[in-house]
Amino acid sequence: MTIEERGFESMEAAAHALADELACTMRDAITERGRALLAVSGGRTPQTVFNYLCKQNIDWASVTITLTDERWVPVGHTDSNESLVRNYLLQGDAADATFIPFYGGEATPELGQAACEARLATIDRPFDAVYIGMGEDGHFLSLFPGDAAVEVREGRCVAVPETKTRLPRMSLTASFALNTKNLFLLFSGAAKHAKYAEAKKEGLYSEVPLRLALLQKHAPVHVLTAP
Repeated sequence: MTIEERGFESMEAAAHALADELACTMRDAITERGRALLAVSGGRTPQTVFNYLCKQNIDWASVTITLTDERWVPVGHTDSNESLVRNYLLQGDAADATFIPFYGGEATPELGQAACEARLATIDRPFDAVYIGMGEDGHFLSLFPGDAAVEVREGRCVAVPETKTRLPRMSLTASFALNTKNLFLLFSGAAKHAKYAEAKKEGLYSEVPLRLALLQKHAPVHVLTAP
């Protein structure tokens, strides 16, 4: 396992650099085998990345994009990661990319899991790039400390039930998401820097799920940070 760390003066600069790296990775994949596979996170920071990424010179018709996780809300909802991708990444030439969604309209992620599995089964891994974020609690994807989903290794996706503080979700399983040639992590803030340092140390995955990404042995991790 190799971790490459790059620090930037601002999140804007880090997001721009990440967009450049993702574009380079996808262009190389298309040159090598005629297609590229990308999984992306949701949230405010990815929106900035997407604004830069969609303008990159890529054969977008040869790119397949999916999510790392999704809040189980209708497309158009302000918390929908699919809406974020459609509104900020699948724009201009990037609209030619193939997008594989998670949400299928079912009432709960548990009811939608089989259909989501079937959609994800069309992806011929490994991914060329998986772009993740992290939480101040050490979660990544929608794998939160103490949740049963952290321990799931079978299958492509796992339903994450609603709690008092978060919406129901669907997440890629760690094993599915980490079957990638390159893993990219972007974050900022003192609390996240501290949790990232903790995640690089051996310990229980259930306490700091990000350890699953940082301590795996096969995919290089490209870490881009801002203060």
